[in-house]
Amino acid sequence: MKFEDLGLLPELLRAVHEAGYTTPTPIQTQAIPIVLQGLDVMGGAQTGTGKTAGFTLPLLQRLARHASTSPSPARHPVRALILAPTRELAMQVHDSVKTYSKYVPLRSVCIYGGVDIKPQIAELREGREIVVATPGRLLDHVEQKSVSFAQVEVLVLDEADRMLDMGFIPDIKRILAMLPKARQSLLFSATFSDEIKKLADAMLKNPQLIEVARRNAISETITHRVHLVSTDHKRHLLLHLLKESKLSQVLVFVGTKFGASRLATWLERQGVNADAIHGDKSQQQRTETLEAFKSGALQVLVATDVAARGLDIDDLPHVINYELPHVAEDYVHRIGRTGRAGKKGDATSLASPEEKFRLTDIEKLIKLKIEQVEVPGFDPGAAVKSEERGVRHGHLRERESRGVHGPRAAVKLPTPALRVPTVAADGFDFSKPYAPKTQPGADAATETVPRRPLRPVAALLGGLGKK
Repeated sequence: MKFEDLGLLPELLRAVHEAGYTTPTPIQTQAIPIVLQGLDVMGGAQTGTGKTAGFTLPLLQRLARHASTSPSPARHPVRALILAPTRELAMQVHDSVKTYSKYVPLRSVCIYGGVDIKPQIAELREGREIVVATPGRLLDHVEQKSVSFAQVEVLVLDEADRMLDMGFIPDIKRILAMLPKARQSLLFSATFSDEIKKLADAMLKNPQLIEVARRNAISETITHRVHLVSTDHKRHLLLHLLKESKLSQVLVFVGTKFGASRLATWLERQGVNADAIHGDKSQQQRTETLEAFKSGALQVLVATDVAARGLDIDDLPHVINYELPHVAEDYVHRIGRTGRAGKKGDATSLASPEEKFRLTDIEKLIKLKIEQVEVPGFDPGAAVKSEERGVRHGHLRERESRGVHGPRAAVKLPTPALRVPTVAADGFDFSKPYAPKTQPGADAATETVPRRPLRPVAALLGGLGKK
């Protein structure tokens, strides 16, 4: 089947062909005709299956009747709302909208947090038919009264399971309550938990179920392997793999923001062109880093799971799990960055003995025994090299030299310091309590130091008040 067989407008077909696409993917073949009929859709598809074009193309065709070149904002109200969980995914979807609407006069905008809200308000006031947004920033615009949902005809919820993981479901429900009841709704999710099913029941009306792969399925074009290695050896093994295999454009996943920054800094010191991307960086920093990685100027991108579903990189060859994810499903999302659209990919994991139970959970989930490959010199039982231990292990060598149960020879205690005299040259004894010096001839017992009269203190401040 070709795109011409799906009933799309000539303007859309022209944009699709210029983008280099000729044959639709399975989810596009199923979704486009159903969406064109105006039916609700509940789609189950893994990342990299082409689902973005599956809902973007028919959405543009349904809104084409409203296309206008008029500069008046009144001619460009919000008619389609696309919600995405992360900034990167929102930007990716918006890029697709701009690509496919090249020859259709429909306006679109992408709004997300982490950047100044004023330019986004200005764009919305100019009029935009299609709004691609993250839930939190969209609600900020609702409070600013810069967006109206009165004429929304289509709602798309992309990566619904990721929305659930990130705690956006309450925000989604708030947004749903503001939308017109008469609308077309599309929900796409890689997995369908009970919470997602409840959301679908509240959002969709007699939805058509589209599923192109079983739950938590992985691409057959991806090669999986795992290297068992001690935690102390992980970064050195990573460096060994990068240099010995001469890997280029490698996406490395770690568990924490601090760990991502620390690993990227260490790789830079070892002569590897690397940088980190995570939630603590500004949107401008994240965008610049991602663009450098996509262009090939950056060899290694170290990322947290915030990027597991938001990155769309053509022909990404390698994904490395520096740390195995705590949740087995995240393994599927991580490696989904490679082997996209039927292309070959490589997924490598570094697992310490403490992470073996996570590896077992992943293998059960994907129903695949991952090949364990031993790298000479990096097996988990190998002792840590002395030059790699550094100063932080110096106390271990000192302990070994003393023996397990204490020092082998008698330890000479330090000699006590010399006693400092307590009587000064003028006869003052520092060891005795201080007493004021009396004048010659005065009676020390009767001499008193004149004191200032006590000032009255208010009762509220602890005083006795007036008497």
